[in-house]
Amino acid sequence: MGFSTGDDAAVYKMNDETAIISTVDFFPPIVDDPFAYGEIAVANALSDVYAMGGTPITALNIVAFPVELPHEILGEILRGGGSKASEAGVIIVGGHTVDDKEPKYGLSVTGVVRPGEEVTNAGARPGDVLVLTKPIGTGIITTAGKQGVVSEDVLAGAIKVMSALNREAAHAMTTVGVNACSDITGFGLLGHLKGIVLGSGVSARIFFSSVPVLDGVLELLEKGIAPGGTHRNLDAVSDQVSWGADIDENTRILLADAQTSGGLLISVPSDKKDELLSELEAEGVEIRAVVGEVLPKDALGGKRIEVVP
Repeated sequence: MGFSTGDDAAVYKMNDETAIISTVDFFPPIVDDPFAYGEIAVANALSDVYAMGGTPITALNIVAFPVELPHEILGEILRGGGSKASEAGVIIVGGHTVDDKEPKYGLSVTGVVRPGEEVTNAGARPGDVLVLTKPIGTGIITTAGKQGVVSEDVLAGAIKVMSALNREAAHAMTTVGVNACSDITGFGLLGHLKGIVLGSGVSARIFFSSVPVLDGVLELLEKGIAPGGTHRNLDAVSDQVSWGADIDENTRILLADAQTSGGLLISVPSDKKDELLSELEAEGVEIRAVVGEVLPKDALGGKRIEVVP
């Protein structure tokens, strides 16, 4: 698979039984707790394999760390990452470390999938429904955390969501069989949906009232808090989005919020929707929100995404 649709990871067919999935992701700290940061970074990196319907098996640590900082901090980051990798059944087999002014951590991940069973972001079909498996708003909350203006409970809720693996959601979707998937990360919900609709040659409608939102996010938006990347995301999708009359600016910002280790956005045939929701519930996935529908390419008069209340 090549670069044309901007999929979550690369897939290389080894033989008729096995294809290799390769991906990499790392970023600076988004929370102060080094152990939690390690957990989140690993969950985020593994998510690209899960979004492709694959199983991650091995990984390499990628570390940038200032030599002047206490090594105990780095130890906690790696301990958190190792704990999350162990939970996922992934073996960290090595890695590489460089001196850098700003800490950064993540993984290069190798996964496997049976050829032909990989899930791409380019297979959505008109008549599909869109299912989201985590709430949005982590970018806004972590930005508020950096500014010291968020409550401990709200931040803890975001950390719990970001550190949760997408493994169970991925297992549910591969059990049922779906048309397309992307995990929601740095480009936000609308940015990753844009990738799906352009790659699939379709359009989509999002029902904002059905989109799950983390506790505390709306209040932070009212205070004008949002990361710079979120505003850039909104600019990047503006040419493709038609907004309903009652969709205010804060709603637009939220739908473009840059996420870390967000949920899976799954495009599933409508006649499999109930089966997917049941499988997600059986797998213990708490959020199982039907947030939209897939439409024919020309259904929106030139735009590719419509957001309605």
